[in-house]
Amino acid sequence: MTKISEIRDQSLEQLQFRISEIEKEIFELTNELRINHKLEKPHLLKSLKKEKAQILTIITEREKESKS
Repeated sequence: MTKISEIRDQSLEQLQFRISEIEKEIFELTNELRINHKLEKPHLLKSLKKEKAQILTIITEREKESKS
């Protein structure tokens, strides 16, 4: 998991690309969970969702700054 300071240093394009990667990973993990009813590393699902929320928050902050 990346630190907030590292996320803030990235460009908007990098953040959007990372969100698409995270969504793919979450999709794969949830499919594995539905099929096998078990995950090898269940903590990954929670940490990916948290990282996605952090990135979306930073994107929203930047949009609000640009409007002001």
